[in-house]
Formats: sequence, structure tokens, C-alpha cells
Amino acid sequence: MQLKPFFIALTLALTPAAQAESLTEIFRDAQAYDAQYAAARAAREAGQEAAVQGRAGLLPNVNLGGNVRYNSLESSLPGGDADYDSNGLLLNAAQPVYRRQNQVEYAQAKEQVKIADMQFKVAEQDLIQRVAQAYFDVLQSRDNIAFINAQKASITEQLAAAKRNFEVGTATITDTHEAQARYDLAVAQEIAELNSFNIRLRALEKLIGKPAGALDTLADPAQLKAGPGSIDEWAARAAEGNLQAEIQRIAKTIADQEVERSRAGHHPTVDAVASYAINNGQNLGFTQIDTRVASVGLELNLPIYQGGLISSRVREAVANREKALQNLKNAIREADLQARQAWLNVNSSVARVQALEQALVSTKAQLDSTKLGLEVGVRTNLDVLNTEEQVLSARRDLAGARYNALLSRLSLKAAAGSLTPADLAEIDQYLSPPAAVQ
Repeated sequence: MQLKPFFIALTLALTPAAQAESLTEIFRDAQAYDAQYAAARAAREAGQEAAVQGRAGLLPNVNLGGNVRYNSLESSLPGGDADYDSNGLLLNAAQPVYRRQNQVEYAQAKEQVKIADMQFKVAEQDLIQRVAQAYFDVLQSRDNIAFINAQKASITEQLAAAKRNFEVGTATITDTHEAQARYDLAVAQEIAELNSFNIRLRALEKLIGKPAGALDTLADPAQLKAGPGSIDEWAARAAEGNLQAEIQRIAKTIADQEVERSRAGHHPTVDAVASYAINNGQNLGFTQIDTRVASVGLELNLPIYQGGLISSRVREAVANREKALQNLKNAIREADLQARQAWLNVNSSVARVQALEQALVSTKAQLDSTKLGLEVGVRTNLDVLNTEEQVLSARRDLAGARYNALLSRLSLKAAAGSLTPADLAEIDQYLSPPAAVQ
């Protein structure tokens, strides 16, 4: 009796909202709420500013300065002591004419913007996979609970039959004890699965920020097929399109540019400059004057020797370029491996689904034969229980294999860098709203 409040609380917690929600709808909710995705979006916005900052090095630099001073002058000249006020205003402007380092920095900044965009796409793909995983985890737990309930119903029926047969003397007490033991084990499994369901439901709610509605379920039968393309074709796509590999490819470009930027430290710089100065109250011995000075011209700076600093930076940039090259190679190889593993998982999962569909047909036929054998006395109550559990197990395994097949498809497209929200809409075609409770 102590378990009844526990089951009531769990039942209330598992009661979903009335409106069904597709995988695409859940993803849209996650886009609006998930903090990890929001952080990636903010990082992308911050990354866009790199181009603006890099371009600033090619634009004019204008500064305005001013001063107001009280001056006390003591002089050895007769009558040279003076107390006076002065003030000044200085406007400076400089336009880079030739600064090779600034030009390269601007090119690097534009590449950094590309990286920010790519990292945001990585975050989007990650969100798609996290949403799909959480979604199917909930469906899997719900299927497990349904299977356990069906198992309990079957065992309950067999337990009642075993007790009746024992009472009339056609069966031993062993059959009753075996059925009771199986029922108690099923109850324990149900408690564990209900807890797992609640945990997975909370994980999904963490992504969308609200209680999930009645999730669409996998249509039965869902005709799953392996995707087009050979394993080598998908590996080639991944080598070219994988987002992490593309990020490393851009990083390699930036490293090449950094070598050029470091070498440009040996180049001269030329700036066009202009200034206008106002100085009031300048002391010239026995008098104070006001001046206005305007100037315009070119400034040249040629680095001759800086203690080996520039050469050291060049060597450092060359070493970092080699590092970026090796990181790129590793990313391409990792993308190739991920694509091949995902392709194998997709084809293996689809083949497993087909095998389990056939296994389910076979176990159903076996169950019919076993029940008939029980009626004619050639099979026992225990045989029926075992066969019914095989049917339920086949159904559970089939549902799990279907979920894994769909998730493997997403992983394959993610490895190739082509995973988009449209792929969730494609999975929605395999789902349907849950049947209404009568």
C-alpha cells in the first residue's frame, strides 16, 4: 500500500499536455530558449565586429586635444618674472597611405568573421542533434513503459490462470510462484523506467524551457531506408564540407596571412598627416602672443633594427602556420572517420530494423503456436510467459532500432556538414500524432 502514493505522483508527472508537438516544433522552441545556442548566437554577433575593427586600420584617425593652464615664470632677466594664463587646441588627422600590416590584418579579420559564422553553424547542428536525442530518449522511455505495462498485463493474466489451475489441481504451485516472481520483477522495472522517463523529460524541458506536449510518435510501420551514396562518397563530402574541417581550413588561411603580416614589419609605413593648432598666451620673454599653425604633409617610418623582434615574430608565425596545417589535416581525417562511422551506423541500423521487423513477425507466430500448445497440453504456462516476453522485447528493440537509425542519419549529415533544420522536418514525415486516449 505504501507504493500507491508513489505511483499516483509519477502518473501525474507523466501526464502530457493536450497539444501534440512535432520534432520541428520542439527544435524551434529550443532555438528560442536554449542557453548554449543563445551563447553561440551572441558569439557570432561579437565575431562580426572583427571586420569592422580590422577595417579601422585603413581609415583616417582624427584626434582633438586641448589644454588650459596657469603659468608662473621666474627668470634671471630683469622684469622676466611673469604669471599668466595660456590655453591651446590641437586637431590631428592621419590617413594611412601604405601600411602593409594593416592591410593584412583587415584580410585576417574577414576570415575571422567566416570562422564566427561557421562556429554558429556548428552550434546549430549540435542543437539539432541534442533536440533529436532528447526527443527520442523520451519516446524510447515511453515505449519501454508501455511494453512493461503490457508485460504486466500478460503476467497478471497468466498468474490468475495459474492460481485457478492450482485450485482445480491441474497445475502445481510452482507455476503460480514463477508468475508472481515475474510480476514483481516487472513492477520493479516499471518503477525504474518511470524514473528514467522523468529524468529524460526534464532533460527535454531544459532545452525548450517549458513542459513538453504530447510528442509525435513513430508511425508503424515506418519504412526506413539507407541513404543514397556510398561510404567513399560520404567521406569525400565530409572532407570538403565538415564544419570543423572548414574552420581549420580558414584558420590555416589566417596563419598564412600572419606570416605575411609579420614579414611586413620590415616594410616602411607612409601616412598622410594634417594638423591645426591654436595656442593662446604663449610667453616669449617680455610678451605673450597667440598663434595659429596649420600643417599638412607625409610621414615616412622605416624600421632599421628592432633587436631581432620582427625576425623572431616571422619564425613564430611560420611555426604556427605548420601547426595550423597539421590541425587541418587532423580535422579532415577526423571528418572522414566520422562520416564512415556514421554511414556504417546508418546502414547497420536500417538492416537491424529490417531484421527486427522480421523477428517480431516470427515471435508473434511463435506466441500463437505456444498458446495453442498450452490448450492441447504440450506447452506450459511458463512457455507462454517466455514467448510473450519475447514478443514484447522484439517490439521494444524494434522501436529503439528505428530511433537509432534516424539519429544515425543526422550524425551522417552532421559529419558531412550538411545537417540543417530541414532534416528534422524530413524525420517528422516518419512521425504521427499520438492516438487519443479513449
